[in-house]
Amino acid sequence: MQPFIKPFLKFFLVILMLQTFQVFGQQAEINQILTQREASNQALRNFDEDLNSTFLTEEVLITTGAGTLISGKAKLMEYIKNSSGPRMYWVRTPDEIKVNPESNLAWETGTWKGFVEGSKESVVGGKYSAQWTKESGIWLIQSQLFVTLPN
Repeated sequence: MQPFIKPFLKFFLVILMLQTFQVFGQQAEINQILTQREASNQALRNFDEDLNSTFLTEEVLITTGAGTLISGKAKLMEYIKNSSGPRMYWVRTPDEIKVNPESNLAWETGTWKGFVEGSKESVVGGKYSAQWTKESGIWLIQSQLFVTLPN
């Protein structure tokens, strides 16, 4: 074996191991976000707004499917309590999640559907994006943008 090949192989193996650890680390972060998302969806299905709010930062920004901007968890709770019409819940289904471990931020995008209480058919839906931030070791939603689109 050529003298320069042995150090090259060691270097290559080290790089390969680092990339493997990074991929597994990223997947662990993505799995944490997916777990948070599913728990949030379940809280919404159960109309448990207090539980659902635990997945949000205090200063969360929400743009509703109709374009209303809501700033802060307290304003969101007020918006929900003052809503008229039938009780509804929303299910967000992620298509993609990307994590930036250096900034503790993540990007999620997917589809959302809105259901009237007791119905199995959605009455509204579209696309959404969410920005997550990792605070004290827990991923929380920092902002969400919903766009209502035809089915």
